[in-house]
Amino acid sequence: MNKKNNPNLKRVIVDFKKLTPEVLKLLVESYPDGYDDRNIITFKNAQGERVEAVEVLTEDTKYLIKISAKLEYTMENYDEDDYEEFEDDDPDAVMEPDPEAMEDDDMD
Repeated sequence: MNKKNNPNLKRVIVDFKKLTPEVLKLLVESYPDGYDDRNIITFKNAQGERVEAVEVLTEDTKYLIKISAKLEYTMENYDEDDYEEFEDDDPDAVMEPDPEAMEDDDMD
């Protein structure tokens, strides 16, 4: 059965603050060159707000990871070794990037 069409997948919306090493790794593996407009899914949340996300599928879960500048920066600078001391499901492992580092990165 194709994972994409499995109606029994659990849907999980992930904000950057809740991003775990496991989901970040899946995201980087799914989009090794980063994501682009074709990969972005737009939907309305329970509050009726427009949300943009990228999708990552596992055997039993469809993760919708909200996109942001922080997410792009973290994906670009991903190093698996940074997370080896953390549990795969630890939401505190993925640190928010330093805004100054993000600004420096924009100048490339």
